[in-house]
Order: sequence, then C-alpha cells, then structure tokens
Amino acid sequence: MSDRSSGNAESDKRYQLIDRSMKRFDYQKDALLEVLNTTQEAFGYLSEELLGYVSDQLNVPLSQVYGVATFYHMFTFDPLGDHNCIICTGTACHVKGSNLIVNALSEAFNIDEGQTTPDGVFSLKTARCLGSCGLAPVVVIDGDVTGKQTPETTLQRVREIIALSAETTQAEHTRSEVEA
Repeated sequence: MSDRSSGNAESDKRYQLIDRSMKRFDYQKDALLEVLNTTQEAFGYLSEELLGYVSDQLNVPLSQVYGVATFYHMFTFDPLGDHNCIICTGTACHVKGSNLIVNALSEAFNIDEGQTTPDGVFSLKTARCLGSCGLAPVVVIDGDVTGKQTPETTLQRVREIIALSAETTQAEHTRSEVEA
C-alpha cells in the first residue's frame, strides 16, 4: 500500500508539507535535494512510495531521485529509532578507531550497522565522511556532532541519552495519570 493512498491521503499534513516545498520552488527539478529533505523531515524516512511521489511531482526520473537520496548520508530508507547515532567511517576517522566505536555500539545494543533495535529506541548508522576530519573520530548522536570520541565515551553518552529519554517519558506518563 502506498503512503499516498493510505487513509486520508488528501488531508495528510505530511504530504501537504512536501507539496508546499515543491510549490515554493515552482516544481523546479533543481529543488530535488530540498524536497527530499522536507520529505524525510515529514515522514522520518524515504520510502519507495515517497521517492516515486517526488519523482512524479517534480517530473524527475526515479533513478535520479534515488541517486540523490543514496548519495547523501542524511537520508534513510527505513524508519529510524527514537535516538540515532551516525559514526563517520572516512579515512581519518577509521585510522583513529571509528570501527571500534561501531563494534562497541553494535555489541552493546545487539544490532549491526544500519539497524534499529527491535524496540525502536536506537539506530546505528555510518557515513563515509562527515567533513570534520580534524575532530576524528566523529560521532553524531541525535544531530549533535562530537569529535575525538572513543568506544567508551560514545557508549556512555548514548546510554545516558536513552536513560534520560526513558525517565522523561515515565515522568510525562505519571503526570498524565495524576491529571486524569
């Protein structure tokens, strides 16, 4: 089933965001990167159906849309977890041990690179280069870029973020029960 054809497709605010983005750029083909970015922000990932929708609306071949989407590390084709970690595996980061960070997180959360934990809490991704070679190895956790990381510092930071998120969720749940 296509994302566009499910339920209230015409009133789906996420598609309205995409449509506004395309309209803002007058449906020009060179707006593809911006439209893909808006699409991922709206849905959290780029499904085949969404890529097809963008292709149709901008009148750009699907192969070109897919080529752009696969070129940039910021795009994902599967829903990500609540918390995301991207580890740079470029030459400088690799030489300084980024593979050890990937292995530590992979082992700690029992997932491989590119996967999300079964509970949807954490996703582990890599990128070929994040452009911060002077800070190698570089890790991006929930959009926050940090350099000179080790397996230990990264694992500790990820665990802290997940624990804080769980505490916040529990506090909000308890507060809503008290208010009810």
